[in-house]
Amino acid sequence: MTQLAAPGLPEDTVRARARDGAAAVFPPLNSYGTAVFGAAPESAGDEIDGLRLAPPVFMPGRLAKLIDLGREPLYSDVRLDTALGGFTAPLPVYLSALGSTRVTGISLALSRQAGRLGIPMVIGENVAPMNGFRSSGDDHRKGLLERVHAYCEELPDGVGGICVQQSTEDADSEVWNHVYSDPAVTGLLTTGRLGFELKVGQGAKPGLGGLTMISEAVAADLAGQYAVQRLGPSASSILRCASPGTFTDEIFRRQIQLMRNNYPRARCWVKLFPGRDIDQAATIAWDAGADAVAVDGAEGGTGWAPTGFLGHVGLPLSECLRRVDPAGRTLLASGRVWDGIRAVKLLALGARAVGLGRAALIAADEDPEHGLERLLDAMALELRMAVSALGRYAAEETGPEDLWEPRS
Repeated sequence: MTQLAAPGLPEDTVRARARDGAAAVFPPLNSYGTAVFGAAPESAGDEIDGLRLAPPVFMPGRLAKLIDLGREPLYSDVRLDTALGGFTAPLPVYLSALGSTRVTGISLALSRQAGRLGIPMVIGENVAPMNGFRSSGDDHRKGLLERVHAYCEELPDGVGGICVQQSTEDADSEVWNHVYSDPAVTGLLTTGRLGFELKVGQGAKPGLGGLTMISEAVAADLAGQYAVQRLGPSASSILRCASPGTFTDEIFRRQIQLMRNNYPRARCWVKLFPGRDIDQAATIAWDAGADAVAVDGAEGGTGWAPTGFLGHVGLPLSECLRRVDPAGRTLLASGRVWDGIRAVKLLALGARAVGLGRAALIAADEDPEHGLERLLDAMALELRMAVSALGRYAAEETGPEDLWEPRS
């Protein structure tokens, strides 16, 4: 074969596409189910990393705390407990949606740890259609109620909650109806700790539905419910495509109103992808009665997405937060969150709490029994130190004046 040089082009990528065809639009097929993907900081335009927390010299809030305590306050005096979307949590963190791919095989470990911690947990789209409602019988893919049970068995009184996400295919399977009427969630319902999340989209793949690699046998079973397509001449797996759903402002408003009317005892959350009209969408959601709006920035992760989308489609999370004004309502934010410093920056930009996705998966993979708990111990320490350094003594007191942005 003639070796041609191609200056200015990503030669390895071009060769992979010439060899594998459409399969090369995605990450390597052998990484499916064993990895999670997200945009690199530079390609996602992640300005949050460039922001610095800017403590003031004069801190009247610290003086007020000193008078209240009768001693000099310490970082350990910072309160992290948070009310978010109808739930309460010991710190401003929730577990982001985990869907049906094999990489979420540690979902029960995460459910148990999130339950012990008392942080809210979102169960992602397509879990019931792909894995089963009660049990999948699979070592890697866990059914929806299996995750609910694992969480509830560890959950202390008065904190946390479960939010069940719904996509177009979930709606066809009547997932919310099944959950709402199942005896397994009665305890959550009676204590106000069950929620439903309408998924409009995801940060890593704005405008696309769920994408999953499946086998020939599974494709035959799902062909009537999902679009399926073989990728490339030698692809060993088949791409399953979920519908992203179709929204106008009126359709969106009515869907939220139907959620409120049909499931009056459940909290109502909405997840938005980083679209250019995210401010309009968030306002419509709140005005229609949503308890929380979750914004997933372009930095957000996924189990499977076209690689071009990861770095080139969707607004950075910082821009989303600049466009959306929560005006006292609950705004949640996710996208490359793993430490307390980034979390404080997002809180200062208007978020009430931050979502953990890839970081939670890595933590549970490192230690299925206590990895997430230890990760959040570290986050809580950083949160308290950073908030205290700003002269604040509750995480919710931070604001944009606490941030400095370098001049371009």
